[in-house]
Amino acid sequence: MIRRILIANRGEIAVRVMRTCERLGIETVLAASDADLDSVPARLADKVVRIGPAAPAKSYLDPKAIIAAACETNVNAIHPGYGFLSENATLVRACEKAGLIFVGATEEQLKSVGDKWRAREIAEGAGLPVIPGGFVSSPAEAERLASVIGYPLLVKAVGGGGGRGMKRVAEPSALAETVSLAMAEADAAFADSRVYLERFVGRGRHIEVQLLGDGDNVIHLGERDCSVQRRYQKIVEEAPAPVLPSQLRDGLRQAAVAFGMALRYRGLGTVEFLVDAERGTFYFLEMNARIQVEHPITEAITGIDLVAEQIAVAEGQKLRLMQDQVRFRGHAIEFRINAEDAEYDFRPSPGTVTAARFPGGDGIRVDTHIEAGSRVPPYYDSLLAKIVVQGADRDDALARAGVALDNCRIEGVKTNIDIHRALLDDPAFIAGGVDTNWFERFHAKGRSHD
Repeated sequence: MIRRILIANRGEIAVRVMRTCERLGIETVLAASDADLDSVPARLADKVVRIGPAAPAKSYLDPKAIIAAACETNVNAIHPGYGFLSENATLVRACEKAGLIFVGATEEQLKSVGDKWRAREIAEGAGLPVIPGGFVSSPAEAERLASVIGYPLLVKAVGGGGGRGMKRVAEPSALAETVSLAMAEADAAFADSRVYLERFVGRGRHIEVQLLGDGDNVIHLGERDCSVQRRYQKIVEEAPAPVLPSQLRDGLRQAAVAFGMALRYRGLGTVEFLVDAERGTFYFLEMNARIQVEHPITEAITGIDLVAEQIAVAEGQKLRLMQDQVRFRGHAIEFRINAEDAEYDFRPSPGTVTAARFPGGDGIRVDTHIEAGSRVPPYYDSLLAKIVVQGADRDDALARAGVALDNCRIEGVKTNIDIHRALLDDPAFIAGGVDTNWFERFHAKGRSHD
């Protein structure tokens, strides 16, 4: 059914979607801002359409501009990638009015999981455990609830996600000011000032389960460990999650499917959990109703093209495989290569790439949108490439990672390649099962040795 598709995104995910579309015989049109008209994705697409100036609010985040571009280029579907408008219910509604297929979840599902408190209620109704917490409408109400929950705790934006709108409070004296600030920031970022409190779980692990659904049936494609993070932003991901008891692993997968079935979920989605492996417990965090940055490691261990399955479901097809047909093999790790300067608090490093060399060979995959001469604009996420390695087991994958990172070279802009290489020499990372605060400790230790 999908014959020509508008890719309403940029960077490596645009290239990734093009790869599958080319294999499926689907013509691609890239929606590009002024900053991306001469990018690698623009040169790879069958056609390029300008959607506005470089500022995201006037291009990639403008539903009207996206729909106008789709109508202008005579596509019959839109793939939103991740980020930008990938979870925007307004865009889904506009697609329906224009007679376009939206490759993603339904409008109602996006509204349900986009509201983090509503998603929490759905999770509770489906029998999933949730972290003690509650919705608050004022600093005074927050202080009353915090006295019950206890400290430290997290203030979260109802409309947030991916670490945005999240603040930690260590003691009562900082709560009122933090809640007021969080409400103001949430209103500015999401046009929704609502926040809620959750007990902070120290040394927890961030484990997420990949789902695929067709509106009637939902299956899981295994889990990923995304605990190597800096300020709630993922740096390294791996699948399957290492050092995880089989009973806990099975519980996470079953809980994610239960949540998906409660939504009658359609498309690709990821249910995220906070895991306390020492106690053998886990808690529901949120659902991302889109394809994830880290989807290649799931593809590596399952052999399934997630974008192809996503497109098939969007076309109205039923799931093309059942749960017992999903097979897992080996271990895969993804390293996010960003244009950022670790010497200056990982601040973005825009500029022009003067040289780019990426690794290749058995068990190594590179998803990127840059080459020598590519401009890295200051307006967008700093992700340059994803180095994905797969081995027969985790030790094999780590060995391949060392080779891959040693053979990755990007010049002209600062990158975090050296940080990734250092990870591979750290005993805690080698052992596996680090918590979400581990990277901050690791980086602080490295700086103290400089």
